[in-house]
Amino acid sequence: MVVIIGTLMGTPLREKLSDAIRFWEIRRIFYNLWLAAIVIAYFLANFPGSRSFIQIDNLLFLFLLAVLANVAYCAAYPVDIFVQMSGMRETWRTIRWVLFTIGMIVAGILTRWFSLSLFSTVVR
Repeated sequence: MVVIIGTLMGTPLREKLSDAIRFWEIRRIFYNLWLAAIVIAYFLANFPGSRSFIQIDNLLFLFLLAVLANVAYCAAYPVDIFVQMSGMRETWRTIRWVLFTIGMIVAGILTRWFSLSLFSTVVR
């Protein structure tokens, strides 16, 4: 039973997990840089009014949003591993960048929305 669970579709589960980690974790850096660039751009666009945003509670809230953005990034893992367990593993490995791109766009839109609401309500 353990051998069956450890090997799915001819490829060991460990190899599928390692492949997913190798693909997604290097891209997490670009994901975080992308979101940080959006926040910084909106902060600077609303400067000097956005300067009053710099308070401990606001910065902690911004940190919480960054953590939640990284938790959302992890949603790609179950999808990746599920598809790798199917017969479409090799095809998926060549096109999974599409999931990354869509995720970056959605995260960018959400980050823009939060940035607009955070920095446009600041007293000028």
